[in-house]
Amino acid sequence: MAEGSVRPVEEADRIVVARLVLELWGAHTAVAHGEVFFPASLPGFLVEKQGQVLGLLTYAVTNHQLEIVTIDALRRGRGVGTALVDAAVRQARTLGCNRVRLTTTNDNLDAVRFYQRRGFKLAALRPDAVREARKLKPEIPAVGEFGIPITDEIDLERWVAPRQ
Repeated sequence: MAEGSVRPVEEADRIVVARLVLELWGAHTAVAHGEVFFPASLPGFLVEKQGQVLGLLTYAVTNHQLEIVTIDALRRGRGVGTALVDAAVRQARTLGCNRVRLTTTNDNLDAVRFYQRRGFKLAALRPDAVREARKLKPEIPAVGEFGIPITDEIDLERWVAPRQ
């Protein structure tokens, strides 16, 4: 169980979301599969405890799938990320989506492990996609976690409805 409570992002939260995205992502944008997202304008979920934000997830819905655009647990290992993913899965089902998808990069080994342990499967690999992403968002660093060069995008997905 998460340390705080999960709730939907409300209009009054947009400034807080924008500040967090800038602080955690280095810009007001996120880029995945050649698309630019503005997380502060997207629907999402916050985890809060006593008015303090512990986590944030933003998402977009297209083609019967909920795409997690950003997810951040400000305190790791306390159930915040899991609570956010669970909220996204519930929302996907409520909206009639058939799956939840997300994109990460090749350096983000902790994320790949985290999502697989929560029922996500590898769905696509786009070698050298980050080179193109940097044209849309130059703030993407060259080297990421564990000193690994950031070069590729990896999609993971979790089906939340029976496949037809």
